[in-house]
Amino acid sequence: MTRLLNLIPRSASLLPASDRLDSFFDNWNLPALFDEDNTWMPAFDIAEKEGEYLITAELPGMDMKDIDITFTEGLLTVKGEKKQEKEDKDYHRIERRYGSFQRGFRVPEKVDTNKIEASYKDGILKLVLPKAEESRAKKIKVT
Repeated sequence: MTRLLNLIPRSASLLPASDRLDSFFDNWNLPALFDEDNTWMPAFDIAEKEGEYLITAELPGMDMKDIDITFTEGLLTVKGEKKQEKEDKDYHRIERRYGSFQRGFRVPEKVDTNKIEASYKDGILKLVLPKAEESRAKKIKVT
């Protein structure tokens, strides 16, 4: 949380002392936007519907060809690299993050791998993982 607060100018009237604010968030297990070596880590949302899982990721500024998605033995892996623009500018400050990332998600039920769909538009990656027929809940009528 401290790294995010570094983007906001500190002022005694705007924010409390960093140690009090940081201790408030210590045990929340919030997802990190940057890992320990200060590289970029995209945010993912995961939802479940009756017959499928929906996974959405924010990947702003990335090219579709720099995203690699695999699904093997119940593990969905999303890899990518956000490349820095190669312009000769005299930057005073750079706050955007670049670099490679890799995220893995264990899917608890069987997925029909032949019907997995992935789309990428306006910096948003959307994945649809349909559940396999044998893993879907079946209503059993009592007679």
